[in-house]
Amino acid sequence: MGKIISVVNQKGGVGKTTTAVNLAASLAVLEYKILVVDADPQANTTSHLGFDPKNVELGLYEVMINDVLAREAIIKTEVDFLDLLPSNIDLVGAEIELINVPNRERVLRHALDPIKKDYDFIIIDCSPSLGLITTNSLTASDSVIIPVQCEYFALEGLGKLLNTIKIVQSSINPDLQIEGLLLTMYDMRLRLSNQVVEEVKMHFQQMVFDTIIQRNTRLSEAPSFGKPVIAYDAECKGTINYLNLAKELLQKNGLTKMNMFESITLN
Repeated sequence: MGKIISVVNQKGGVGKTTTAVNLAASLAVLEYKILVVDADPQANTTSHLGFDPKNVELGLYEVMINDVLAREAIIKTEVDFLDLLPSNIDLVGAEIELINVPNRERVLRHALDPIKKDYDFIIIDCSPSLGLITTNSLTASDSVIIPVQCEYFALEGLGKLLNTIKIVQSSINPDLQIEGLLLTMYDMRLRLSNQVVEEVKMHFQQMVFDTIIQRNTRLSEAPSFGKPVIAYDAECKGTINYLNLAKELLQKNGLTKMNMFESITLN
């Protein structure tokens, strides 16, 4: 299939990396071949999957700037079916170095094209900005997932992001779709969380995923152990939430496989 999905929001702390890593790992556990691309100079996805960004010799920077083949920079993770195109702090310089490159918005797309059919899904974790690297990610993608935290100012900046997506659609990538808005950091005990859920669903209706990602201690702990939550605690709420999101994504894309997790549902 080879569908490329960017996880994007210019606001930080909305669960972007958490979603990219754990959705990817959940799809991998369901035996889909997955590549995660770390397109954030902070390299949180790289460290979340157990790799030290300081030790990354070939990463996204080298792929985009030094013409290294993406296939040469990809590394296998501890999770079967899950590969990583890592990143490090060098990616900060890519924004400046790409300025004078012809078709600079399409560099990542050209890099991923040769490997696209090797995977069922390629998931790009974007940086919390709307700069040139994020534009490259949107240009390379078939669709986007937008995490929206269930907190005050949840919709702040969302209009700007949607406008950026429209600009990319109209000028560079007309096939770009919105896969869905994903509500994250939900606490059912808080009135504010419930109000945000109602407001987002009222504004965006069918664009919102049915699955909601709840606040979960194990989900927060997993990155410090260099593991996706499903490898850290296979039975916690965070794991179940992201497995449900993976199943919902597969259903939206007309893909189903019978497997040991088929009966898991959110209680």
